[in-house]
Amino acid sequence: MTDTKTPLTTETVSIAVKRTPTGLRLLENYALPLLTILVFVFFSFFPLSSRSFPTMNNLNVILGSNAVIALIAIAAIFPLVCGYFDFSLGATAVMSQVMTAGMMSVFGLPLWLAIVISLCLGTLVGIVNGLFVTKLGMNPFVTTLGMMMLIAGLLSWFTGGATLVSGIDPALITFGSTRLAGIPLVFFVTLLIGLIAWYFFAHTPFGRSLYAIGSNATAAKLVGLPVRKNIWWSFIVAGFIAGLAGVMQLSRVGSAAASDGGMLLFPALAAVFLGATAIRPGFFNVWGTIIGAIFVSVSVSGLALSGASGWASSVFNGAALLAAVALSTYLGRSKRTG
Repeated sequence: MTDTKTPLTTETVSIAVKRTPTGLRLLENYALPLLTILVFVFFSFFPLSSRSFPTMNNLNVILGSNAVIALIAIAAIFPLVCGYFDFSLGATAVMSQVMTAGMMSVFGLPLWLAIVISLCLGTLVGIVNGLFVTKLGMNPFVTTLGMMMLIAGLLSWFTGGATLVSGIDPALITFGSTRLAGIPLVFFVTLLIGLIAWYFFAHTPFGRSLYAIGSNATAAKLVGLPVRKNIWWSFIVAGFIAGLAGVMQLSRVGSAAASDGGMLLFPALAAVFLGATAIRPGFFNVWGTIIGAIFVSVSVSGLALSGASGWASSVFNGAALLAAVALSTYLGRSKRTG
């Protein structure tokens, strides 16, 4: 009897892909941007927030705070793509914020030198994290969590528990409050960094190698990729970007105080995992992450202006993080098995 089954070829696979419903695929890719728009519209017409939410001043606050969160989220993508968490990014940003202010107010250094020193310190944190994880084989969760606690303690010692508000160059604060077409200039800086990161991941061999390592580090090593070196560099780049986020945070608030950076880190992680459900579902990606950060900022702002208690934002961030991790994990497994 002749076998009438059609052999599985590239042509038949491509036909099967083409038969995937276009509407469902678009909904999967752009559900998060659509949800963000719906949430914005809801709070714009919700009686308790309709007077103050849809205003340029509030939009400035949303996008200004979103710029720092999104920048830390972009930093987190680099090690996450390789399969590693970096819980020290929030503390690294706070360190950069405090040290930039401290270099000017305590030591009298010029603005440019204070920024350079802070960026170098952020990079140094990434170097140390990468060293511990790749060379010493330490667990990245424990390593970066310990680094977060170490940085928080050192910052408390440096500041003596005080908030640094004097001696900060007015040019930096002017930059943080400048608007372009009604939108904070710092948000455009974040978009520029996002564009560079997107190009890095999508169009450079090194960026694509990070995805390969995260997918299967053993296979990546077998084909000749320098796995340890690339993972180390992912931590270094993340530390540098987190340092830049700290400088931007100082420009926005005009002061600096010691903390563990949790208020910056966890919304950023929520944005990263939410972003893995959009644009390229199942994969960490830059534009989905920025949209996720905007969604978090819009939702938290709407809750605050609606009169929600202070704990509501923490509950929302936690719930969003749990839901995003669950959904992105499910989508990631579906893409790999598909």
